Amino acid sequence: MVRVFVSWSGGKDSCLALYRAINSGLEIKFLFTMLGEDSSTSASHGLGKEVLDVQAKAIGIPIVYGKASTETYEGELKNIITVQKSRGVEGGVFGDINLQEHRDWIERVCGDIGVKPFFPLWNDDYERLLNEFIGNGFEAIIVSAKTDLITREWIGHAFDWEFIKYLETMGLDLLGEKGEFHTLVTNGPIFKERLRIIKFSKMVKNDQWVPEHLKVSID
Repeated sequence: MVRVFVSWSGGKDSCLALYRAINSGLEIKFLFTMLGEDSSTSASHGLGKEVLDVQAKAIGIPIVYGKASTETYEGELKNIITVQKSRGVEGGVFGDINLQEHRDWIERVCGDIGVKPFFPLWNDDYERLLNEFIGNGFEAIIVSAKTDLITREWIGHAFDWEFIKYLETMGLDLLGEKGEFHTLVTNGPIFKERLRIIKFSKMVKNDQWVPEHLKVSID
């Protein structure tokens, strides 16, 4: 059984990649999230560390953090995974779907440090991915989005067929592969306990809707 980490955003793609990785027989050692320089929010989705801590606890898998700026991201990632490789980690699981440039970067970085990348969602059909996510009982909310693409009322809304219909109407990518929106998964078949949103407010920062206050607990 190959021992792996999962590149973790807290959102739908990383959750579905984790789900498929478990079902394929990979041994999940930990989730990995890179925080920004402030050490308080994730570099990818802007989620607070405390939110990700509670989410990882609800899933029942430990989470490991790095801290980096855009300029230091690659070096920090290599350092952390190299340490984990010395502890037996052999590969990493990534939730990429169709951005070839990003996959190329991951493959290069993993090749440099001698671990194997896995892409469980790669080039899969959108309809199948959506049906698998929603049909298997995953639940998520929209936590951030580009203000010129997604209107205010959708922030905090469930990632569901109603939202997907809106994306279709607007001609947007149904999985937000270019950063149109980001999600936080609160429940699903990989969760031991449900994540409950107890406080959520939004604000605009750098032309994006982002969480101003987001607090979660475990039911």
